[in-house]
Amino acid sequence: MTILRARRASTLAVVAALAAVTATGTALLTSPAAAAQGCRVDYTPNQWSGGFTANIKVSPGDTAVSSWTVTWTYAGDERVTNGWNAAVSQSGSTVTARNMSYNGSIPAGGATEFGVQGTFGSSGGAPTGFSLNGVPCNGVGPTPTSAPPTTPPPTSAPPTTPPPTTPPPTTPPPTTPPPTTPPPTTPPPTGCAGAVLCDGFENQTGSTPSGDWTVVSPDCSGAGTATIDTTTTHSGSRAVRINGAAGYCNHVFIRSTKNLGSVGSVRYGRIWVRHTTAQPTEHTTMMAMTDAADGNKDLRIGGQNGALQWNRASDDATLPEQSPAGVAQSVPLPTNRWACLEFMVDGSAGQLRTWLDGTAIAGLTADGVPTHDIDGQWYNRTWRPQLTDLKLGWESYGGGADTLWYDDVAIGSSRIGC
Repeated sequence: MTILRARRASTLAVVAALAAVTATGTALLTSPAAAAQGCRVDYTPNQWSGGFTANIKVSPGDTAVSSWTVTWTYAGDERVTNGWNAAVSQSGSTVTARNMSYNGSIPAGGATEFGVQGTFGSSGGAPTGFSLNGVPCNGVGPTPTSAPPTTPPPTSAPPTTPPPTTPPPTTPPPTTPPPTTPPPTTPPPTGCAGAVLCDGFENQTGSTPSGDWTVVSPDCSGAGTATIDTTTTHSGSRAVRINGAAGYCNHVFIRSTKNLGSVGSVRYGRIWVRHTTAQPTEHTTMMAMTDAADGNKDLRIGGQNGALQWNRASDDATLPEQSPAGVAQSVPLPTNRWACLEFMVDGSAGQLRTWLDGTAIAGLTADGVPTHDIDGQWYNRTWRPQLTDLKLGWESYGGGADTLWYDDVAIGSSRIGC
């Protein structure tokens, strides 16, 4: 299985797409470091309140390049704070990204990818003015000789500029998200794609989870509670509400009573989750799975340093590593809206992948090859998990409190999707 990583040439496609800028240019240059006919830059962002990440795909077109420099201009007050797989700088509203030593060469018809993270204040917007090695891309180029320079015939638009009412064939209109990234409100697929566990909690009749779920406190109990909620749901009329209290010993989870050990060595999960409070600096957990191959200790996902992270209870290894560069390759779990969290754990290969709202998160990917800042700590020993259950809830190991809702939960042996 190929694992996408934000630190390699074919990496990061990051959670909840806001805009994608794609088209085809017409400049023709033959210098090894110049853009050729059809140069293209795809910019796919993921934005939350006050911040964003973006994955940028560079396609030089018909002629290979030996090095590249990509520039673009922001329409709002975005400020890039860091990047990966490129040396990134910003002057005013213009951003410049240059290749690293390992990803400068792109073959004809090929592509490479890099990413940026940043902040914004009062406004944001789709960037414009993309160029590759000084050559305008995405449909900006010489005027075709078959049309007048400034006024194309009414019945025939220039080949590189579709009429305003017809979007380019490769670019969905602004109100339609890319086909691989469903909006957060998309209901789960009918039947959960054959998942072993598929539950929207509609069969819950009381105020406390029961039947297919049981309330547990793995380490110690306290002020945390788990209830059935009929006022805040992702779909249907019921969801599970977790009142997560701050401080150790307030652990509370709901645990599936189904035998999930039968799923097999490759486990895919899909969980719709909503919460009220931004993830704190301290370590928290919102989902845990018992690992029979690791002394029945939990493999868990939650947060630390304000972003999503995986944590291994047996040795406290984290994914990504909790360095600034590692944390920057994860993302926060958005607050006050439903988000689709997906994961894949391959026990036979010792690999792990994570998606948020359909977009892969590079910092939450373990591909079997230890890489500093990402999964170097994760692979400090052989890891071959055998997961047997699923627990949803809240653990706080410091001062963090949160209120969470879970709905439309699914576990299976193939990807279920949002």
